[in-house]
Amino acid sequence: MIKKIIGSFLLAFQNIRSRFFHTLLSVLGIVIGVAALVAILSLIDGMELFAKEQIATTTSLNGVVIHSSTSKMVNEVNVRKDTFAVINYHHFLEAKQAITKPVTFYLLAHSADQVKFGDSLKTVGARITATGMAIAPRVKQPVSGRLFTEQDLMNKDSIALVNRPFLKAVKLDSSAILNQTVVVNGRRLRIAGVYQGTDEKNPHLVVPITLYSPQELNGNPPEMVIDVASTLDVNTVKDEIDHWLKKKFPKDEFNVFTNQVRLKQAEQGFLLFRVIMGMIVGISVLVGGIGVMNVLLISVTQRTAEIGVRKAVGANRKDIIYLFLAESITVSAFGSFLGLVLGILGTMAFVPIIKALTKVPFQAAYTLDTLLIISLIAVLIGIVFGTYPALRASRLDPVEAIRRES
Repeated sequence: MIKKIIGSFLLAFQNIRSRFFHTLLSVLGIVIGVAALVAILSLIDGMELFAKEQIATTTSLNGVVIHSSTSKMVNEVNVRKDTFAVINYHHFLEAKQAITKPVTFYLLAHSADQVKFGDSLKTVGARITATGMAIAPRVKQPVSGRLFTEQDLMNKDSIALVNRPFLKAVKLDSSAILNQTVVVNGRRLRIAGVYQGTDEKNPHLVVPITLYSPQELNGNPPEMVIDVASTLDVNTVKDEIDHWLKKKFPKDEFNVFTNQVRLKQAEQGFLLFRVIMGMIVGISVLVGGIGVMNVLLISVTQRTAEIGVRKAVGANRKDIIYLFLAESITVSAFGSFLGLVLGILGTMAFVPIIKALTKVPFQAAYTLDTLLIISLIAVLIGIVFGTYPALRASRLDPVEAIRRES
């Protein structure tokens, strides 16, 4: 069996080589269709890779975020609840004990307001983050002074941290601003430290969340962020925090999200886009397959005597079918290979144009899946569109075939 198949492919190569130019013209449809498919898939793979990188750089893929459910659906309209549960500092400490995996906890409430600084009560517009930890996420070590301690949070000390853009706004250096007074929401706070963060564009204050009253927390519900050490533990941590929330708050009062959901949604969107575009481009491949069937039917007509002689000297129907299927698959593989090369060269030309127009660091991605799809297409086209010509050739009567050519 294997020897027959190998022999059939060798004969197919000989026949294709003897009619190379004719074969090349017949597979142009496959070449164009496969080239378009390679270009589409590689560009979509590049878009998906770029989207994943953007998600990974803007948010932690290991993060679990818990925030209060502040709204409900009434007559298909989303309205704010009159009352809802809020995670305070004591809940935060309890939740930390409920997690068994290595994690880092944050309790954060974000707002923006005008604050008063110094004896002159200079007004400064700033973002304000109330935190239940020594510092907020994405914040580096202090430039001067110190960070919060657990004792500061427990004692509700009236202190604050500021970033370097805040120094520019009040025109002081990092040492002169220490122990100065800033008024936030009517509270006089002492500046205990200056920190360097990832956002160095806007003035920013960090204050202990324990300073906030229950009414203030209800007006600006904090969120609890859990940064999981290992990606493999994200689902486990989510299950553990869900279990703790159900024990502590019997009603469904909180929403729990992971950023992996965003990644999964992006992957589903790109998969849908890939399938739709693949089906559209697949029409060109279908036309190319019809071209392969056409050239094989012509080959059967031209080689009627050869088929008759082969059958007369002992070749059976399977041998003839193997011969023409091998030729069909070889022709399809040849066209698919040319299309693959043309598609890669095309994307190499398209990517600089896309980068110039969008100013985005975009690159096409050539994955193993794309190569496997192209290989599968070559085999399927060869089998599907080569079956009828192969069957037609195998049914020829050897005597009639030889007599027809004589």
